[in-house]
Amino acid sequence: MVLLSRGARRRATAERWDTWRPKARVLGVVRTLTSATRLLDVLTLLRPEDDVEVTYTVNPGSAFAAGLDEYLTAVGARVLPWREAVRQRFDLAVACTVNASMHRLRAPLMVLPHGAGYNRLVRETTGDAVSPAGLSRRELTRFGKVVPAVIGVSHEEQVQRLASVCPRAVPRAVVVGDWCFDRITASVPRRDEYRRSLGLRGDRKLVVLHSTWGEHSLIGSRPDLPLRLVTALPVDEYAVAAVLHPNVWARVGELGVRGRLADALDAGLMLVPAQEGWRAATIACDVVIGDHGSTTFYASSADRVTLLAATGLAELDPVSPAARFALRTPRLDPDGDLFEQVRQGIEHHKPDSAREITEAQLGAPGRAGEILRRNIYGFLAHRGVTVPDAPPRPRPVPAPWPVRQAVPVAYDVTGLRLDDGTVGVRRRPVAPEPPDEPRGFLAVTDLDTHPRRAHSAEVVARTVVDAELPPAEWLERKAAQLPGVDVLVAALGPDRCLLRLRDGTLLEARAAQALGAAHRVLDPVLLGCAVHLRRLADPAARAASYLTGEGLRVRTGERVLPVDFTEGPA
Repeated sequence: MVLLSRGARRRATAERWDTWRPKARVLGVVRTLTSATRLLDVLTLLRPEDDVEVTYTVNPGSAFAAGLDEYLTAVGARVLPWREAVRQRFDLAVACTVNASMHRLRAPLMVLPHGAGYNRLVRETTGDAVSPAGLSRRELTRFGKVVPAVIGVSHEEQVQRLASVCPRAVPRAVVVGDWCFDRITASVPRRDEYRRSLGLRGDRKLVVLHSTWGEHSLIGSRPDLPLRLVTALPVDEYAVAAVLHPNVWARVGELGVRGRLADALDAGLMLVPAQEGWRAATIACDVVIGDHGSTTFYASSADRVTLLAATGLAELDPVSPAARFALRTPRLDPDGDLFEQVRQGIEHHKPDSAREITEAQLGAPGRAGEILRRNIYGFLAHRGVTVPDAPPRPRPVPAPWPVRQAVPVAYDVTGLRLDDGTVGVRRRPVAPEPPDEPRGFLAVTDLDTHPRRAHSAEVVARTVVDAELPPAEWLERKAAQLPGVDVLVAALGPDRCLLRLRDGTLLEARAAQALGAAHRVLDPVLLGCAVHLRRLADPAARAASYLTGEGLRVRTGERVLPVDFTEGPA
């Protein structure tokens, strides 16, 4: 008769309930949302058919740990409390961050970066002012002994810096490349899908604000920049999104973030959630305005036009590629003409201008998955888990689904009739506290709740198609309520509108469609602004002029929208 120990009996009982009996056990260790999302990415390299059980735990103590248990549960992860995780044995523990308390784990530990390498100086974590966070002696050793079995670095350059601050850890260093950036690169063919998710059509350009955390970050040093940018760029030519470091969200919560950006969100800013979406937004974008954070570095590495509104040099390792990047990347003057600086940045962008720096931080391009998987599976071989023959193929990143509070309801509009006969229009959202000197005239939608703004507008438009009042009746009522408005417009459909001019003339407008081209959309506010500008250019022109010739051609940036007119209902 064989007597089993209590632990063996417990394991045997537990195994009765297994549908898939694991060959090996891996523990994922997280401290922040940033490290959690990166770790989930890395552990997709474990194939389900290899029967490796993955459990997660939150290593306590981070100032940015709020909501981690809830996040892991929401994504379907199996979560163990830390006190239980340190009692159990695992074949491997993987963390995309490092902390001295991880010596308590009963497993070989692999630590990896949670951003683009190791760049930030955080004295509270490292205990000194020269070691980059993640490579310091305080984090990597205990009583003089190196704790991690593998210290993953994204480039050989980081091994040299590790040698200067913690030389005894160098034998544990492995260049693993950057799996996150490999997934970004592999997802580029889905740019159009990501742009569609962000509501972008045609050649409308996307500008993304990237901000890390802390007082030296873009959002920490210039909290007014999101609103100033979204109200500086013409909405028909540009859209603006914001990517904030998860630590920002962790400290103030989603309501806090949305509250601080409420005015910018009302003006049309898109806010990318902390958990996912920034990589797809990076692929979808044309221009990045950022700082010394990893997401800005990744965007520049993907050859996006990059301007720095904050450098963070005060908290960067001065010999790191990130510091060189901060010194050499073109600047944005937050107090200058933002629209002109964005235009100039696009015009003067030199493709691959940052390649020298980015290649010094992102090593082993295209091979990160293969290297990581080989190292992870190496710890599982004694359990009969063998490295797959084929290297992993990076999966496309998920589409971005940003937080949208509202679309703009009031615009400061400029424009003129051009030599080629088109009417150029630039609409900029109006901030809650508009400038003392507007650029042009005011156009509003019927969704504007300001008590007096419509009375100062030259154009008022109804954007809801299936509204309670019929379009002609709504136009008649608004004309009586707002006798000073020059053009009233009611949307009839995505490409049709009904207009009422000041003299009472009704016209139906339709976006002219071209054979084989994408379907053209007719924005009622844009149409009303173009008609008003044409009337300003030729006050003597009669309404009948819209019914002859080419109708109206509306230019926004490089795009021209032809509009045809017919007489409205009698």
